[in-house]
Amino acid sequence: MPTISQFFGIVIQMFWREHAPPHFHALYAEHEALIDIRTLDTIGGKLLRRAMALVLEWAALHRVELMEDWDLCQAKQMPKKIIPLE
Repeated sequence: MPTISQFFGIVIQMFWREHAPPHFHALYAEHEALIDIRTLDTIGGKLLRRAMALVLEWAALHRVELMEDWDLCQAKQMPKKIIPLE
């Protein structure tokens, strides 16, 4: 699964040819959450509150890039890196 960004110990990844809805995986320590790109709702798993807040802040800033990466992954192409939250 390609890693598209990392910040504050959080890893953001996407699978190739993943199921709908368009989403990404956010990992922090032993926790993992699946986040819908369009709505930023959690569709699976759970993160600690602070980590989730950082992920949602980052995703809101990069929603267009996340959808572009989703389309690349669906076409079995390598997604582009997205700048981390600073």
